[in-house]
Amino acid sequence: MVDLDSSDESQPRLGGWLRELNINALILSGGNDIGNVPQRDLTENYLLAWAERNMVPVLGICRGMQMMGVYAGGKLIEVEGHVKTRHQLQFDDHNREKFVESVNSYHNQVLENCPDSFKVLAKSDDGNLEAMVHKYLPWEAWMWHPERETVFVKNFQERFKDLVHHGK
Repeated sequence: MVDLDSSDESQPRLGGWLRELNINALILSGGNDIGNVPQRDLTENYLLAWAERNMVPVLGICRGMQMMGVYAGGKLIEVEGHVKTRHQLQFDDHNREKFVESVNSYHNQVLENCPDSFKVLAKSDDGNLEAMVHKYLPWEAWMWHPERETVFVKNFQERFKDLVHHGK
């Protein structure tokens, strides 16, 4: 856990920047694997600690979902068949109306299990976690990339708007 009040100067600019701006939501984007760029990992851990303390909504996309899961105590494992492909989502009937049926996939790691502080929203057709929502915080995470869809899916924008508005 990151101590936002410590005298550690590992993130002094970020702390000042966050104090000065009126940020009402964060998006943790996709990208490199966790561990490949330690400064990014440190920054995103700091941002999650700050968002947790301040009840700021967070949407994690692919790597962002992985970071949220690791922050919450989850473990990443390697997975086959999740790079440059599509998956059918599997979910309970309650979540069926809230998602599309098929999503893109560009990752080679997944969370081994859903962290205790989150609940599962959707899994891939091979049983891996594809979407989760925090039980108490206004945080949600998706393993797919809405920005990589050929046709923009309005539902994704609406989910993000709902997340931001429920966080206030």
